[in-house]
Amino acid sequence: MQKSKSDVWVGLFVMIGFAAIAFMAMQAANLLQINWHSNTYQVSAHFDNIGGLKPRAAVRSSGVVVGRVAAIGYDDSVYRAKVVLELDDRYHFSRDSSLKILTSGLLGDQYVGLEPGYEDENLRDGDVITQTQSALVLENLISAFMFNSASRAGGASSAGANATSDDAQAGQLP
Repeated sequence: MQKSKSDVWVGLFVMIGFAAIAFMAMQAANLLQINWHSNTYQVSAHFDNIGGLKPRAAVRSSGVVVGRVAAIGYDDSVYRAKVVLELDDRYHFSRDSSLKILTSGLLGDQYVGLEPGYEDENLRDGDVITQTQSALVLENLISAFMFNSASRAGGASSAGANATSDDAQAGQLP
């Protein structure tokens, strides 16, 4: 009897452990959100490049999560990515606020950073934020660095070759 009682407790402990790990994994992947306050309003914005931004990504202002990315699509009329944000109605931002796509942590999860503006009138449901800054894509930064390094190295070697040929021509003059 004692052995079966301890087996039940061990089994219960293992099940609770698996449930806790599953909960943490879903929270880390933004697949699960416990939202006690569900009143939101939607705003949208256009970006040239959203990088790896995903639906359900956080919208943060001063490090505080103030909303989530509701939808991501492509707007054929302006040829840019359209991002729809759901902001918690507890937080109010002025109409001249700006958005940036930023990267957090070692894993490179991307989120939307919302910087409040200074206008007196606040954003309302359905408004469009026009001041946006696209994501910095690491591959683009690396290629720009490599291109600049190659062009500098090519320019320096050709400049050195010209100086050498000029010196040689100067030495041949009587």
